[in-house]
Amino acid sequence: MNQNDATGLTPFTIDLTFEEARRRAEVVAALGPDWDPAAALRGEDEAYALLYSGLDAEQQRVYDMLVAAGVLPGEEPGRAATH
Repeated sequence: MNQNDATGLTPFTIDLTFEEARRRAEVVAALGPDWDPAAALRGEDEAYALLYSGLDAEQQRVYDMLVAAGVLPGEEPGRAATH
């Protein structure tokens, strides 16, 4: 007798590959033909730079500490926090 027989449960699996492909296609369609991924990335980079600009000395120290700890991403390409 296997464990499923003892619990009365039947294993259930579903492959979401098709649904994920459909979801991605819908996202791209919703973005429309005028969507420019390079421009969007430039805009994100500009917003990120603006967000952390003008910090006073203490704010800069905390920001640098958080970047060093991997909590905030640094300024390198493809930045992402490591923690």
